[in-house]
Amino acid sequence: MIVDSAIPAAVRPPVSAVQQWWVLTVRMITPTLRNGELATQIVGSIVFTIGYYLPLKQMMGAVQPLSGYAQYLTPLIVLQAIWFAAISAAFRSATDSVQGINRRFRAMPIPALTPLASRMTASMYRCVVALIVSVACGYVIGFRFDNGVLGIVGFVALVLLIGAALALIGDLIGIATQNPEATAPMMLIPQLTLGLASVGLQPVERFPEWIQGFVRNQPLSQWVYGLQALAGDSSGNAPEATFAVLGPGLAWVLGCIVVALALHTWVSRKRRSE
Repeated sequence: MIVDSAIPAAVRPPVSAVQQWWVLTVRMITPTLRNGELATQIVGSIVFTIGYYLPLKQMMGAVQPLSGYAQYLTPLIVLQAIWFAAISAAFRSATDSVQGINRRFRAMPIPALTPLASRMTASMYRCVVALIVSVACGYVIGFRFDNGVLGIVGFVALVLLIGAALALIGDLIGIATQNPEATAPMMLIPQLTLGLASVGLQPVERFPEWIQGFVRNQPLSQWVYGLQALAGDSSGNAPEATFAVLGPGLAWVLGCIVVALALHTWVSRKRRSE
């Protein structure tokens, strides 16, 4: 006679999405403290400052309207630094995809957005480091905030919003390509192109007439205008922080976030179906 015996099943402990997010975030931040990634981010911000300011100060300093070239150039240095931080987001996203980590997460009791949220949090940590170091470098060469506390808060908020958009685009590139080696060129080429053809280096009037429309209206230039307005200037020649000045840059960054989220959702669904 066979007697069925009930095998007690262990009760799964409650799962906290917040705790999962925190563990995954720490997983992405901790290695940066020992593998040189954080040091690279700091050195990158310093290199951007030296590479732009020293060669261009004498040539561009006399043709810009602010009190000094450091005041004019620092917003571009900050933007280049956080763009550099977004390259790490692309590399990490691609690495997780090619190693099968994202596929493993989909098989675990983890909310679908938690891995993305943890990667974005780690990216914002890098953006904060880039912002602090690049502004400190700006202060060394002569940059100063001259628009009060609200101007500083607005400056920081706009930089971090742009950083979130760039990190999201980087994460999308990583998931779409699943090729860590391809992420750096795909992020660096737009960074260098838009940076060199922007009002962050010199006023738009100094560019050839045939390219002035592009230079004036491309996203990096509009972000530079906004950051220059929020930083202010002792000469009073900085753009005013009005909606007419800030609006186009905000439209660019919000548009980038909306499009990147839509494409991210589509690519993620495609990857889950494979």
